[in-house]
Amino acid sequence: MGLNKPKSIKHNGKRLSDILEAHDKFFSGKEGGARADLTGANLSGADLSGANLTGAILQNANLEGSDLRKARLAHADLSGANLRKADLRNTDMTEAALPGANLTEAQASGVEFFRCDMSNVNFQRANLRNTNFRSANVSGAKFSGADLGVAVLRETDLSNADLSGVDLSTTLLPRGYAAAAVKKASV
Repeated sequence: MGLNKPKSIKHNGKRLSDILEAHDKFFSGKEGGARADLTGANLSGADLSGANLTGAILQNANLEGSDLRKARLAHADLSGANLRKADLRNTDMTEAALPGANLTEAQASGVEFFRCDMSNVNFQRANLRNTNFRSANVSGAKFSGADLGVAVLRETDLSNADLSGVDLSTTLLPRGYAAAAVKKASV
């Protein structure tokens, strides 16, 4: 099954390729630009690899199975978005908003999640190897079954995150996290 090209996808009567072109102009400060508002868009199976979606609005968008490899999503609003089985490898999501997003079984190795709001995100069975979660809000996030090998969780509050069944042996954890978990287990 092939991916859908931006020219073949429409949102609110406009071609996705035209929306992305206007967003590039907006982001570059050029005349005729407009911030991409893809709220509720059906972008499932879309080929968005390398797309510049910096600051785009993707609230409640369906990106299931989409290819977002090497896309730029810094400062984007992906609140409630469906990214199930999406390919996000090597994507920049610095300071993106993802509360309530679904990243179940997503391929997200090498993603920059620095200072993201990822409260209540579902990461179950996601590949999160070599990701940077430093200073991210992961309160209420579900990581069960996820691969967090060599991930960076320094300066991240893990107190309300579900890390059950996750191998953290190669994960860079916040200082004192392992000691706190051992204390709770022995009490």
